[in-house]
Amino acid sequence: MDGSATGTSAALERIREEIIADPANRAATAAGLLPLYTAHPSARIVLIGQAPGTRAQRSGIPWNDPSGVTLRSWLGVTDDQFYDPTLFAILPMDFYYPGKAAHGDLPPRPEFAPRWHPRLLAELPHIRLTVLIGRYAQKYYLPGTAGTTLTDAVRAFRDQLPDRMTLVHPSPLNFRWQSRNPWFAEEAVPALRARVQAVLGSCSAPDGR
Repeated sequence: MDGSATGTSAALERIREEIIADPANRAATAAGLLPLYTAHPSARIVLIGQAPGTRAQRSGIPWNDPSGVTLRSWLGVTDDQFYDPTLFAILPMDFYYPGKAAHGDLPPRPEFAPRWHPRLLAELPHIRLTVLIGRYAQKYYLPGTAGTTLTDAVRAFRDQLPDRMTLVHPSPLNFRWQSRNPWFAEEAVPALRARVQAVLGSCSAPDGR
């Protein structure tokens, strides 16, 4: 799950090697850590979250935690589908665990996504749905909504579909947010599942939509 999936392109492999060799990632590389993301030329959906947690970084498996279980439930997919790089690309805002803060984890490095995401996404020509997970992805990919709350961005899912959708982070710590916003489970999650199934079901369609 480190981006070196079978069948990936030479260009994607070169980018991965550059990420590992980047001086900005020297400490992680020296510690034996690999960038945690997946990118395959055939991917149809890209998931853009925050950064790997400690459990995911250690295991080398993205979303390998309770948040990932919830995310797969929201998407309506199996583990096998979720971890199939020809279906899902997983590009967090930083590919390495950012470290501990006084409360929780540090944010992803702000310079990381601008440096690497455009190059990786340029090699994924079949993406039909971009799922933005959490505030950092929202602010970067929806700059026009940076002055609004994450809740407002998530609530506007109908304006973003069919190509994009914003989600609150699926962390168990967000249970209060979900209880205060029942429309998310009642309206947004079904819309997400329907779009995911439409995209995955069209993989063999001539126009790819």
